[in-house]
Amino acid sequence: MTGELVVRTCGLVKRFASAVTAVDGLDLSIAAGETFGLLGPNGAGKTTTLRMLLGLVRPTAGSIQVLGLPPGSPAALAKIGSMGEIAFYPFMSGRDNLRTVARRCKIGDGPVDAAMARVGLAERAADKVAGYSLGMRQRLGVAVALLKDPQLLILDEPSNGLDPAGQLDMRTLIGQLSAEGRTVVLSSHDMEEVEYLCGRVAVIGGGRVLAEGTAVELRGPDGRPLREVLLELTGGRTGGADSLRPRSGQRRLRPSGRWRRWPGARREDG
Repeated sequence: MTGELVVRTCGLVKRFASAVTAVDGLDLSIAAGETFGLLGPNGAGKTTTLRMLLGLVRPTAGSIQVLGLPPGSPAALAKIGSMGEIAFYPFMSGRDNLRTVARRCKIGDGPVDAAMARVGLAERAADKVAGYSLGMRQRLGVAVALLKDPQLLILDEPSNGLDPAGQLDMRTLIGQLSAEGRTVVLSSHDMEEVEYLCGRVAVIGGGRVLAEGTAVELRGPDGRPLREVLLELTGGRTGGADSLRPRSGQRRLRPSGRWRRWPGARREDG
């Protein structure tokens, strides 16, 4: 990894009042222009991590810098576009939904039509969102993320719930946005999506980085399927953050493809 760091977290921890540790000592370094994936089962801590990068959730411990600035600061948010769980007004058109978001962000209506066109919705911009398919709503969510012409895109499960054709359309769109030089951070439990789009991947489980590297490095010298690697690292568990524990502690990959145990790693069974 080379270049200026756009995202840096050190020892990031988030505990909720219920005593659930959603994120547990997370260290991430993401360079400018990189497409970086957070891969893990549901409840692994991916969404909580992204929300902390946006300043929507305050960490319990650790530090974060986004674009060299504190997360959630006006200067940082002006350079970030995000897509997560967005509730659109079904009785309004796609264009008017975007206008509402743009005015809330105090950027005016200027970028709205360009964003609609960028995600392939120009011909349906005047149609009510109630008539949009799930794939169209997901693309409208990406249009929201593009309104500020951001340097950094944060996308939470962008292909979630889409059929195979919709997934392919979304991957193509994200690939095009990445090719424009934007930094993209996306979370997913879809291994094909992450492998197709991301230059580097962090496997997350129990709120920890279990392994990090390129898809080739994660596969190891034997070229194992990424699904097999994920199941091994997470112990095959797919429950919430408090039920996921690394079977053999945190590990990173050497350039040779061999695992290196993370300092302080411990085995946690059950």
